[in-house]
Amino acid sequence: MAHRLQLRLLTWDVKDTLLRLRHPVGVEYATKARAHGLEVETTALGQAFRQAYKAQSQRFPNYGLSHGLTSRQWWLDLVQQTFHQAGVRDAQAVAPIAEQLYEDFSSPSTWQVLEGAEATLRGCRKRGLRQAVVSNFDRRLEDILEGIGLREHFDFVLTSEAAGWPKPDPRIFHEALRLAEVEPAVAAHIGDSYQRDYEGARAVGMHSFLVAGSEPLDPAVKDSVPQEHFLPSLSHLLPALDHLEGTPARL
Repeated sequence: MAHRLQLRLLTWDVKDTLLRLRHPVGVEYATKARAHGLEVETTALGQAFRQAYKAQSQRFPNYGLSHGLTSRQWWLDLVQQTFHQAGVRDAQAVAPIAEQLYEDFSSPSTWQVLEGAEATLRGCRKRGLRQAVVSNFDRRLEDILEGIGLREHFDFVLTSEAAGWPKPDPRIFHEALRLAEVEPAVAAHIGDSYQRDYEGARAVGMHSFLVAGSEPLDPAVKDSVPQEHFLPSLSHLLPALDHLEGTPARL
């Protein structure tokens, strides 16, 4: 007789899964620049940020920890590069803006809880599941979650800065499983990135669910994710868990 699967642990991505920024990055950067007497176009800053973030992440992965950087310095440098690419060449003028932005993005007021997140987290707790965070984030995340009222739902918060490895590196998922003292076959991960979350978790033997993000999914990606693993919204998670736990366990 086949054993029914009984999950014990859910791990969660955070940004664009449970939380999102209240305002686009370009708006936040332009607003702070204006407060310091600099007028820079919102669109230019948004585009510059995306380019600078990609370059910084490739040059110094995971906040440059292996290159001797701190996550704070990594972010301050990124702000400088963003403004430089948007046409501001005065690094001295940008320095206080960078400091202010770093503090502002540490504040819960800069973030908002996505619709259905709190109810879903409560529902998962009610069914006896342990929950934890596995996020490519820096040391500020714990305080953000505390301030916004979500920290109480999680046994622990594991960031890529603390772990030393970003998703989809299997070591960050293995570390979460070690901390929770569970096997991958009774754990599931939820996130909005196909590569970092969905594929990363499955590569270590966990179950996983892909949450619909703000951008349309690549059709090839969507076709490769079984319908029962795809969540159009967080409110679809509890029925998806019912379906998963109704299937025979992987032995």
